[in-house]
Amino acid sequence: MIPWLALLMSYYCLNGVAAENTQLERIERCQTRCSQGLSCKSRPEFWFAPVCQDAPTGLTSNTVFHNVSISTIMRCEEKQKCTLHLRIQTVVDLMDSIHGVSICTNSAGMMTNCQTIHFNKASRRLMSGLPVKIENDCTEVSPNQQLQVTVKTVPSYCGISWSSMYHAPGCINKELRKSVPECITGTLSYTENPAKKELTVSVSDMLQDHDYHLRLCHKDFICTGTGAHTLLKKEQPSKTAVLPYSRPLPCLCIEGWSAVMDAPRVQVCPFKDRLDELWFGITFDPLEEALIWEPACPVTAVAGLCEKKEGGVCVDLPDSLQNISREKIIFAKVDPQPQLCMKFTAGSQSWIRCPFADGIKVWDVIVSKRHGHEELQILSQVTARFSVGPWVTSAESPVGQMTDMTFLEVEKHKPIELDLKGKECNFCQQVKRIDVKYAATVVHCTKLCIYRRRKEKRRGVCLSEKPTDTEISEVQSHRTVRGRVLIPDPLKCGNNEKANLLLN
Repeated sequence: MIPWLALLMSYYCLNGVAAENTQLERIERCQTRCSQGLSCKSRPEFWFAPVCQDAPTGLTSNTVFHNVSISTIMRCEEKQKCTLHLRIQTVVDLMDSIHGVSICTNSAGMMTNCQTIHFNKASRRLMSGLPVKIENDCTEVSPNQQLQVTVKTVPSYCGISWSSMYHAPGCINKELRKSVPECITGTLSYTENPAKKELTVSVSDMLQDHDYHLRLCHKDFICTGTGAHTLLKKEQPSKTAVLPYSRPLPCLCIEGWSAVMDAPRVQVCPFKDRLDELWFGITFDPLEEALIWEPACPVTAVAGLCEKKEGGVCVDLPDSLQNISREKIIFAKVDPQPQLCMKFTAGSQSWIRCPFADGIKVWDVIVSKRHGHEELQILSQVTARFSVGPWVTSAESPVGQMTDMTFLEVEKHKPIELDLKGKECNFCQQVKRIDVKYAATVVHCTKLCIYRRRKEKRRGVCLSEKPTDTEISEVQSHRTVRGRVLIPDPLKCGNNEKANLLLN
């Protein structure tokens, strides 16, 4: 258990060093170096591990190998023609029984690759018993390759070896993206023309002597093309293209890659902060009475329904919140009303979209005038059930309250009249559909007035305002009300007129 733990810790340590080392040393040719006085030569070998021999007495890994280190360097012929190499360094306590060192790398699906370093017989006898430093950088590796590095003695003695896992730097490294062909992606820059909905894209540092692909795509698990694509020819002096787009979505990206097999790709997303563009495309299915929205981009957010009040405040409807990722959002059994809206929340930001704001609705409160006063009717395009009741406010409770509710069933295209007899001026009715899951409350206030003149007359109270033409017409149109007569009678009380309520 302990050797495996040590191996794991060694792997993460070396991997962290490789990831942080963004500046890689460059060499023109690989070589093997040994301590001064020790003559050594190396040769590559691809072989299966030979059968090990019993180690001489007193020989252990701890007494042979010291200060083993692994690093990555680049061997470059030209600016864009570099390869990655491992540099392995170790200190060996030289003995007569050690004729050399083998450095082997092994990765999944690959043959073992070894560099065998032999010591000259005369020089090893001369330096026997001394620590000698050995360095080799001729092992070629691929970007992002994970491999096992093993250092053994020559000949191979059982149990005398050093081993560790190593993860070579990947193409995320900036130097690799400019120098190693399988990592070169090119650098993208762009300018936006919102009026024409176009992106002008320029490419630099692209792979020499190769054409280059440019396209727009929607980024998710993969980047799915939108149709805007162009091929920049290597002969073109200007590596620039214009790509049209339809919507500035946060997942809309520019993608570029060299025209070679399995070329790495680079992506730049110009509108990654434009979350507000996602909250469009809300549709309503009138048959299912369903409100539907599907995200154009994958996003982590919450959607819900709310009822828009005066002042622009949108009050959340109970039990309407749904988490958003990639799937379609459906709110079933919704009553379409202009004040019913969808609220989207991502992080600390919220957006309100009201899909019925242009007046879409399946029922309404119809106002008509008969005999000089208002009458209210509910007219519905579908058979539905409603709750109806007064909507009152007070100084102590300015928010509307519902009392004395009445429940009605309204058949399709058959209006039902609301009873307003005996109601006072500025009386408000609240109507809400109750046969759906999500509905907004519609409040309608009438201007119906019942005058109480006799009481004012008995108290000697004069009206401070002159009756309006509407009030006079209402008085004249109601000649008999429960055995009483409204007679317009201009009497002087200061300079004001009033109407008296007299008994027959």
